[in-house]
Order: sequence, then structure tokens, then C-alpha cells
Amino acid sequence: MKTIITIFGSTGDLTIRKLLPAINHLLEENLLPDNTKIFAIGRRDYNTEKYFEFISNNLQTKYDLSRLRRHVEYFKLDVDNLKDYQILNTMISGISKEPTRRIFYLAVGPDLLKDIAENLSKSNLVIKGDTQASVTFEKPFGEDLNSATEINNLLWQYFDESQIYRIDHYLGKEMIQNILTVRFANKIFENSWNNHAVKSIRLLVKENEPIFSRAGYYDKSGALKDMVQSHLLQMLALVGMEVPLSYQSEDLKNEKVEVLKKLRYDSKSLIIGQYEGYLDELNIPSDSKTETFVFLKAFVDTPRFKGVPFYLLTGKALEKKESLIEIEFEESSQQQKWHLPLQNNILTIQIAPLDGISLRLNSKVPGLKDEVEQVELDYCISCDHVGNMPEAYEKLILDMNGHHKSLFTGWDEILNSWKFIDQVKTDIERKNIPLTIYKSSKELYDLILEREGVHFENI
Repeated sequence: MKTIITIFGSTGDLTIRKLLPAINHLLEENLLPDNTKIFAIGRRDYNTEKYFEFISNNLQTKYDLSRLRRHVEYFKLDVDNLKDYQILNTMISGISKEPTRRIFYLAVGPDLLKDIAENLSKSNLVIKGDTQASVTFEKPFGEDLNSATEINNLLWQYFDESQIYRIDHYLGKEMIQNILTVRFANKIFENSWNNHAVKSIRLLVKENEPIFSRAGYYDKSGALKDMVQSHLLQMLALVGMEVPLSYQSEDLKNEKVEVLKKLRYDSKSLIIGQYEGYLDELNIPSDSKTETFVFLKAFVDTPRFKGVPFYLLTGKALEKKESLIEIEFEESSQQQKWHLPLQNNILTIQIAPLDGISLRLNSKVPGLKDEVEQVELDYCISCDHVGNMPEAYEKLILDMNGHHKSLFTGWDEILNSWKFIDQVKTDIERKNIPLTIYKSSKELYDLILEREGVHFENI
């Protein structure tokens, strides 16, 4: 079946840095049909040749564009002009009379969603209920529950839920996909993934850089909405979910939703921070209270994990860039008999910058003395598969083309995650949670240690 991908926002950073390189690699690997057509939609007065000149001048990492040139055609379109959409529909219809997979990727800001969605429908580019035609858009999925509901209701006017693909690119990362394999394909974890064996779970998404030029978006969002609502809660749901009836998208989504419904947090644990110098960033108001750091302790009140603390931490301008999930198991029932400093077993799922998994165990130190050391069984996936690690967008585009929605966010997940975030935001305002100005990560980790007795400095 022929594939036609139409990208709105084709001159934007997302398209140039992520989407086109991903499509190019899928074509190179013959994972997209060789007759795939890509329409690059933009407002600029370009033709296809000028568009490729623009791409070439703006690539951060150079690669051969010759393959893409055989597939990409630039089309100038005003998002509020219905006639432009009708012309585009005529062009697409003329390419193939046979059934065609048609993906409309909205790599644009949320302010343009309404006009594009309405005109896609009015021009019959996307007919409601026709699952061969779908609409894809990126987070943010609103700014709060009300705005997210408005966006969703708008889209539901023109498209069925089966036609909507909401992208949180984190779900396309290799080790995020691997969480379910680690959990359910290994007996040693299958039987110990519960509150009888697990002591605590830590979910971290740390960035060592400031906001750079993202002030327009970031100051309205902050770390809580930008990272916790999407990346961290998705990670938490995958770790905390029950065994799904199947690994199809609907069954997976249902189990993740149940986790989010049972999620609560301890408001006394909440720490919000802002890195020193944030107010000096370009276009940031001098009185901004936007948080660039969030820490909180949450609980999933299900029989499997009731009582187990889930520690969520994310922030900018921290000591290093790192994303991971750390699962600490309870002390051994035989620990007191050893009279030795045994450590708890820890399973680490490393998501970035390197993908991998490690397990820390207690082992005897070689020699005549009865001493114990902690050893680490480590598997670096991205080290062993150099050149074979797909980018997140490659997997997401491939799954879209095949109608697979497991790695895309459903409305029920968004609904319940925003309910949780709105509660946290309300507590910040009502309980006057102070904003900690931090110069270094250590200040924050010391505060967490003092308040919760949990170490983060050496993670």
C-alpha cells in the first residue's frame, strides 16, 4: 500500500531535525514503501528546490539528502485558506486511485490546530471514520485539564479517536519500549514486581542545560507541565501497571489509565525550584515564578504497589543529562544473620543518554576474609548495537504507518494525568509551596535528603 505523509510546519525545527532524518532512514532501510510520497507544507514562498536549500542550510547533522529529494515535494499553503487544502486534496488524489495510507503530521503550535483540523475535514483530506487517513500532533496536549479537553473536543468534531495519534516522543525511546519486556519476559522480575519485594521506585529525567530560546513556551509551562505530565507519568504508568490482557494498544492503554486513576502524592514532599539565572534568560519576565525543577513522592493505590513510594524528579540546569528508572528492592530476609553491610538490590533501566539495564547484587569479595561487595551486572544496549539504535521518531512513524497505537497517548491517559497535575498546581497555590532558587543540584539533593531521607546525589 502506498504511503503519503503530509507535514504541516515543514520549515520548523522538529521537521528538519527529527522527522525528515527519521523518514530518510526508514526509506534507506526499506521500512517505508519505495513509492512513499512526502508533502512538505509551509507558508514560505518556496518551490521544492528552494526548500531543500533551506533544509541543507539548517541541518545540525549533515546527511545525504538525495534519497529524500525523490520523495519530497514542497507545497505552499495558508492554514486558514480552504482552497489551498482543496488543491492539495486534488494532488494527493491524483497520485493513487488505490487504497493509500495518508498521514497528516501537524508539526505546528497548538494555536494552529483548530484551523488545520477544520480545513482538513472540510476539504475531505480526512474523512471522519476513514482509518486510512490519520492526524498526528505533538505535546503539549493543552496547558491544563480544561484546555486539553477543549483541544480534544475540537478534534473529535472532525476525527474519530482511532484517527488521532498524539505523540509523546519519549514513548518511542528504546528503553521505554523495553520496560514491558523486562517486566513480563523475565521470571525473576515477574514474581517480584510488587510491594512485597519492591521498597521504592525512582523516576528521573534530568537535563544539564538551561531553557535556551524556549522562553515563549517554557515560561507558560514549567517543569511540572512540560515533563511530569507527559514523560514521567508515562514512565510511572508503565512501571506500575497490571499485566494487560494483551499487548495491543487498547489493553495497554486501559492498564496505564488504571494506574493514573489510582495515583496520589504527598504534598509535604513537594519541592519546586528555579535555577539561578532563569530570570536573566531572554524574554523571561523579571517576576516569573515558573519552576524549572520538581520533586515529589507519589503512591499508586493498587494491590500490587500500595504503600510503595514512587519518587519523581525532573529539572533543568542540573549536574548532568540523564533519564532513568531505579527500582530498589527490599532488604533480604536473611540480612541480619550475615552481620555484614549488605546493600539492597537495585534494578536500573537507563533511558538516556545511553540505553541499558543493570542489576546490583551482593557478592563475596574474593579472598580469605568474609567481606561482601556490591557488583553490577550491566548491559549497555546502545553500546552493543552501535549504528542499529533507532531514533524515537523512526519507531513512531513506522507504527503510525502500520496503525499501531501502543506508543501513542490516548485521551483517557491525558485526562487523568492532567487531573493529577492540576491538583499539584492547586496545592502549590493554596499551600504556598516555596520556590527554591538553586545554584547547583547538590542544594536540591540535600533538601530531598533532609525531607525524605532519600539519596539522589549519586544516582
